[in-house]
Amino acid sequence: MPQPMETSQKPEDKFDPASLNDLLPLYYRRLFPHLQFYRWMSYGLSEPSVFTNREFSFTLQDDIYIRYQSFENQSELEKEICAKNPSKIDIGAVFNVRPKDHRASTVMKPVQRELVFDIDMTDYDEIRTCCSEANVCPKCWKFMTIACKIIDAALREDFGFEHLLWVFSGRRGIHCWISDKVARYLDTRGRAAVAEYLNILISGGEGTVTKVNINTDRMHHAVKRAHRIIEPYFEEICLVDQDMFGTPNGLRKLLAMVQDEGARMDLDKKLKPHEGDSKAIWKAFVNFFEARRITGKNRNRKLRHVVEEVQLALTYPRIDINVSKGFNHLLKAPFCVHPKTGKVCIPFNPNVADKFDPTQVPTITGLLNEINAFDEKLSADGETERSRIKDYKKTSMFKGTVIFEEFLRKLEQTFKGKAILASDRKMEF
Repeated sequence: MPQPMETSQKPEDKFDPASLNDLLPLYYRRLFPHLQFYRWMSYGLSEPSVFTNREFSFTLQDDIYIRYQSFENQSELEKEICAKNPSKIDIGAVFNVRPKDHRASTVMKPVQRELVFDIDMTDYDEIRTCCSEANVCPKCWKFMTIACKIIDAALREDFGFEHLLWVFSGRRGIHCWISDKVARYLDTRGRAAVAEYLNILISGGEGTVTKVNINTDRMHHAVKRAHRIIEPYFEEICLVDQDMFGTPNGLRKLLAMVQDEGARMDLDKKLKPHEGDSKAIWKAFVNFFEARRITGKNRNRKLRHVVEEVQLALTYPRIDINVSKGFNHLLKAPFCVHPKTGKVCIPFNPNVADKFDPTQVPTITGLLNEINAFDEKLSADGETERSRIKDYKKTSMFKGTVIFEEFLRKLEQTFKGKAILASDRKMEF
């Protein structure tokens, strides 16, 4: 049997946004993982109304937005998706009533919803130099690798969460869905507490530099862990890829992170001879504060951890706290197709986030071409098993679907002893 196509962007796979409405019916019919999506949203039917009271929203052609949709079962949801072919599917909360009946309800309120984190590359525009706005490249994507590693470690080690699904947003960011039951039932205050715990950055507003203040003798263990994750990447990302201190403005930003005015003035003199050389500037910066430490001049708490503070400020995840603390915040579903890039919102493995390349994520055009190429190869070889091979197995979307399936397998183990339909347990591989 031919092997699935390797992920690579070919000229014929280039996505034309004008073709999206023609391609989506094929995508939803042949590639979207309807069964796995339902298995996730239904949680093995281990809780009353967990699926039927879930809100879904569709964005249709011409930006028509339909909210408060809910469905009785997988078949009904799949039928509606294939009928409407939405350019985006958003997932909302599970309510105390069916969302489609919201007009008849006097009190409609959310009762559970996955804890989510949304990290957008545009929030790094103050520090990245390779791209800006919606543009991304492998260089600046390394910030997302760090974000994924730091947040994943904190959520698992400090909060004990186990069921985390990491998803590429289709263009310039990543989403994390925490599906543990205790996370789903957190109220707004609980969600805000988790998000605030993870947010150590201090923004001074537009035109100022983002800072980190560690005004204690000992760093918190979560901050220490984050710094351990960051340190091996710092030179490659900040000094080489982004060349952050190679311009006068970059040097000014570095100096602005030093809170002690006297030390800042002395440091300015030490760094001036190295203008234009990020590596030399950073080496002189570290040596300056190391010399002060040895001579006892770093007793000021504002300077005790200044090297670590700068490294964290320049690379720590930029978390959208409002998304995380919002109990009823809608977030784009995995496996949607981004209408501007044509790329699929594909799950990825956080343990190998370094290997994820956003520029090589398959487009809807490329995926459908891969199916055709696979089928043509089978026909040319005289094989007759084409109809028995699931379409996503013929494409570079296969890896992301396997990651999603593994996430579901571990999640469903927590439902043992609960009522689970046979169709929900069925492994569609």
